[in-house]
Amino acid sequence: MSEGTMQRRAQRDDQHDRRTKRARSLNRALAAGALPVLLFAAGCSSDSDGGGGSAANAGDSQQSSSGGTGTTPGDSASPSPTLKAAVYATLPDACKVVSEGTLDDTVPKAKAGKKSASGEAGVRSGCTWDSLSDNGVKGSQYRWLSVSLLRFDSNSVAGDADKQAQDYFARQLNDAKSVQGATNVKSSAAAGIGDAATAVSYDQKKKEGAFKQQTVVTRAENIVITVDYNGAGLAGDKAPDPADLMKLAQQTAKEVVAAVKKANGGAAQPSSPAASPSAKPSAAPSVSASSAKS
Repeated sequence: MSEGTMQRRAQRDDQHDRRTKRARSLNRALAAGALPVLLFAAGCSSDSDGGGGSAANAGDSQQSSSGGTGTTPGDSASPSPTLKAAVYATLPDACKVVSEGTLDDTVPKAKAGKKSASGEAGVRSGCTWDSLSDNGVKGSQYRWLSVSLLRFDSNSVAGDADKQAQDYFARQLNDAKSVQGATNVKSSAAAGIGDAATAVSYDQKKKEGAFKQQTVVTRAENIVITVDYNGAGLAGDKAPDPADLMKLAQQTAKEVVAAVKKANGGAAQPSSPAASPSAKPSAAPSVSASSAKS
């Protein structure tokens, strides 16, 4: 190869290298200048599309969750219903709700009543009496009387006091009608006693003799009253007349209702405007209203 040829090739290689360097420099310059533009364009696109899209999506979600009205859940929430206040706030002493005359008829010559231990003052009260009349060679007559009262309060957990009393009234009747060993069970409405009253009667044999059981379950507003009364002829004496026993049981129930009204001022007026939602729920213990004791 001649010297001239070699010189021309060297010149071409040198020109090629210079063009390559210039192209690389230009590319770097263009890249450095274009990047802020691209970043700025991307930022504008994000602000425009992303922000608007988020707001639209939020609006769509809110409209979908609220049925298309655009309101918040708090705007459509219904207020809590107001509870009806309990009518009777006071519970009388069960040992003092029956007159001396009625006690003489139901449990002749009975000693002072025995107060039931419940531990729920103002909510529950009970008392029992019993007597045994000796008729000599003819035998004897046994009588047992029980009076129990249960009062309910309105509260946000259990609801209105009247409704609670109605439910408990129904349970007491069911208990009275389903006593184990009871025969000849009968029930009927007892008119003129409280807001509602039902009388239940049945026979029950025990080792002491044949007992005639009478139960009267009464509701006076938010108080449920249960009167249990039974009698038996022992040691050969004849059994008492169930009709006579029932009359005395109903008379006792009427006197208890009157005592409830008297203890609360003699008028059925609410004790407070309304029950507080935070009020402590009143207990509703199950009371066996129909167990005959000897």
